[in-house]
Amino acid sequence: MFLPEGSQDEIGTIVANRSKVFETFRRTAEQRNYTEISTPLVEYAETFTNEKVGMKLQNMLKWFDARGQIEVLRPDWTTSIARALSQKPFRQYKWAYQGSIFRQETPGLESRQVGIEIVDLPAILGESECLFFANDFFGRLGLEAVMVELGHAGIFEELVARLELPAGQVDRLRGAMHDKRKDEVYGIARTGGNKKIAEELAALVDAYGPFQMIETYLERWKGEPELSEKLKHIQKLGETLFSIGMEDVIIDLGRVKNLPYYTGILFRGFLKKTGTSCFSGGRYDKLYEQFNRNTTAVGIAFDADILAEQLDRAGNREKICIIANEETLADAEKLRSTYSSSIVDIRFEKPQKGEFSTVLRFTNKHGKWEAEEI
Repeated sequence: MFLPEGSQDEIGTIVANRSKVFETFRRTAEQRNYTEISTPLVEYAETFTNEKVGMKLQNMLKWFDARGQIEVLRPDWTTSIARALSQKPFRQYKWAYQGSIFRQETPGLESRQVGIEIVDLPAILGESECLFFANDFFGRLGLEAVMVELGHAGIFEELVARLELPAGQVDRLRGAMHDKRKDEVYGIARTGGNKKIAEELAALVDAYGPFQMIETYLERWKGEPELSEKLKHIQKLGETLFSIGMEDVIIDLGRVKNLPYYTGILFRGFLKKTGTSCFSGGRYDKLYEQFNRNTTAVGIAFDADILAEQLDRAGNREKICIIANEETLADAEKLRSTYSSSIVDIRFEKPQKGEFSTVLRFTNKHGKWEAEEI
């Protein structure tokens, strides 16, 4: 039988590497006092398509249930966890999850994530903890060359609110800003009747780069308390990261929310070697309003598939093959236990050249079986 387009089987290293990502994540979360949470793979579409979340139904894997309601494979962890937490009382603040999400636009339809959600904690504490967690997690994985990008969804929203644009035009403007199409950003914004705001929005397309750019915009917006407050929030978070040695921090003041429910600080992580995005997240306080809860909420999701591609599964561990037969099989298993830090396999036949770093064979010497390297 064939697989659906985009789906694929996986074998060997990538599967083992992903398991290592999951195991390392769980250990990190446990030691940082997170509670594990899991939600159903199948949810109602309305949980994700309502106006507070705003995800598009056409991007989900969906079907009708027996009562005619639309069900979907989980397309987003954050919303699913918000639904779960809002249905029961809890005292914990920090939650950790791992598992798959499913979206039509994702290569292979399925992507694996590990992530954290922090609820009911002060803003700067929750945001700092997200990035402290990332730093801790990457250190345990042995991935140190990661660049952190900071932005704020409220900057774009504040400027757009001053324009007279219909909802459809705002969506077009957000898309143009996301894709860094400067001329189009200016053209759409200019139809909103305010040339100065259109110029500011167009300038934000290029407001990407070193963290010191914050100072430039604090001077530029010194007469704009709403915008300055958001800049100072980014600045405070960045300086907190510098204090623990996270020095690779850049900003993108033109960053727009990649999911509609983000309302405040935004962050992404990039592998410096390849430029690939490996995590994303931010603040989404208003998401819980659909569940009649007024709270603070922030989270970060790590792409387990991307991280797995960066790992060396075996590292420097020695690979040993013990050649045995039916008579020496038990002896071979006992011998295996003496190589607790190595990868050991028992075979009846000699392996292919280069498959193992060391090959041992049992030989009978004076009526006693002994293992010798060959």
